[in-house]
Amino acid sequence: MITRPLPDYDLEEVGAPIPREVDPMLASQGFKDLLDEARVILERELAGTGLEIAQLTGAICHDGGVHRPGIWLVLRERGTAKEISASAREHIARIAETLRRNLQLS
Repeated sequence: MITRPLPDYDLEEVGAPIPREVDPMLASQGFKDLLDEARVILERELAGTGLEIAQLTGAICHDGGVHRPGIWLVLRERGTAKEISASAREHIARIAETLRRNLQLS
């Protein structure tokens, strides 16, 4: 969830009282640029790990009466329909922290 403005991506407003008021933020070029940068980071971090992106898109997140734009990210292990392994879970946590830090997300 984005809780503070991200001027590098032209996301100056990051909160709305009504969920649908977040849609223009999610459809903005700045948010699309943010997703593109997230995809580049993910592809670099996932190389050779057996993990792959299943879904990467924008999301409307609820935070105590305020709605904010967020990133919906789903990763999976290639070739398995079962629950991900503990090592993959740990690797995903490290990747999430890398995304949070590099993109200045909360």
